[in-house]
Amino acid sequence: MNAFGKLFRIQIFGESHGPSVGLIIDGCPAGLPLCVEDFVEDTERRKGGVQKGTTPRKEDDLPIFKSGIFNGKTTGAPITILFENNNTRSQDYEKHRAIPRPGHADFTAHQKYGGFEDYRGGGHFSGRLTVCLVGAGVVAKKLLAKSQIKIHATIQSIAGETDLEKGLQKAIDAKDSVGGIVACSATGLPIGLGEHFFDSVESLISHAAFAIPAVKGIEFGAGFAAANMFGSAHNDAIENAQGNTTTNHAGGIVGGITNGNELIFRVAIKPTSSTPKEQFSYNWETNQQENFSIKGRHDLCIALRVPVILEAVTAIVLTDLMLLEQQLKRVY
Repeated sequence: MNAFGKLFRIQIFGESHGPSVGLIIDGCPAGLPLCVEDFVEDTERRKGGVQKGTTPRKEDDLPIFKSGIFNGKTTGAPITILFENNNTRSQDYEKHRAIPRPGHADFTAHQKYGGFEDYRGGGHFSGRLTVCLVGAGVVAKKLLAKSQIKIHATIQSIAGETDLEKGLQKAIDAKDSVGGIVACSATGLPIGLGEHFFDSVESLISHAAFAIPAVKGIEFGAGFAAANMFGSAHNDAIENAQGNTTTNHAGGIVGGITNGNELIFRVAIKPTSSTPKEQFSYNWETNQQENFSIKGRHDLCIALRVPVILEAVTAIVLTDLMLLEQQLKRVY
């Protein structure tokens, strides 16, 4: 449902236009220094209104610690963090209540929850809740740093263009939204993280990555290109006892377990469903299909904000795996 992880377990809550969104982290080792300033860099990277192509909605996104931190350090008890919502415009959604946005969760949420869902800004389905993932990722990254594990994500293309400005211009010219490809890597991982079959590293990262709204595909290493390769070309020759390989088509994972090489994967981000371009949708009050255009504040390309969120969910997974392998201790 809204929780993920075994030892390092996170839960997110809140709605886009509610008083706040937040998270609970259970299982964080005690003694980790943690303060508001630790969150600023990553929450700034996720924000809308900062870079071209993102929503004009801007929130301060300063964490409010409610539990689990004492004298500037984690206590080992569950950590509760809130992020306030202070810049909402709920009226933008009132006039379109009867017409679910194509491509958004409006229709499925309405059917599943019988009309009781908070529809303002997408409610609990909103990308606004990704600030909670980023918050958990800040804590996870700080824990991993002690083991020299580094995670980095970057945008590889927008609207099929490696020139990101050119890709954004496509959206501007079409008065529409566009998607993109985001790549992520992790270095410094030990050999042996993950379990075969259901708790493979690919399975867990994929599970967490699909918690990011708009993720529609994922591939590790050579990914789908492997389907067109010979086995002898795809196989990564092992060079030494440390497991270093001459190539990395496996993306640092073999048999669902890390092999000590760089972890590499990519995700496909769909175009933002809220687009100003006129479309058709179904009006459940009139039982008719009608012209429909999205108004309000939305991202031209949601992929622009994904790198830091992808780093966060990767860090959450790896922290949990490191604790399970006792590579991280319960006291920092």
